[in-house]
Amino acid sequence: MLLSGLVAGPTEAVAAPPSQMQVARQFLLAVLRGDYATAYGLLAPEVTQAVSQKQFQAAAQSLYQAGQHYQPAFELYKFGLRVGEGEDVRRFYAFTFKADTLAATPHVQLDVSFRDAAATRVLFFGLIPIPPPPTSAATGR
Repeated sequence: MLLSGLVAGPTEAVAAPPSQMQVARQFLLAVLRGDYATAYGLLAPEVTQAVSQKQFQAAAQSLYQAGQHYQPAFELYKFGLRVGEGEDVRRFYAFTFKADTLAATPHVQLDVSFRDAAATRVLFFGLIPIPPPPTSAATGR
């Protein structure tokens, strides 16, 4: 055994590529701390070809501002598949700010989508407001 280890030499662990959830998390962390260059580097090539880094930063401002308002800590809320027009299926990961943990419903959802199951670059991101539940006066209760 010792001899085979000496002959073969030391083995190096090869890190697996990050999962989509890890990439989504890295992307959001970068935007929420204002590190737009890092976040831009996690975008899909078709996005960076269509959107400059300056345009991306302007688009990401609402997400950054929400992080300043609610504090930047967030957690996974849900994930799944979205079926669009023409049977276009995309994976998405939705996060909420931890400040909303005790709220009846979160104020906003941080959304990150990928082209397909194998993609590890962000195709879409957004800040989705969640309307408050109807009050008893509106429902007639």
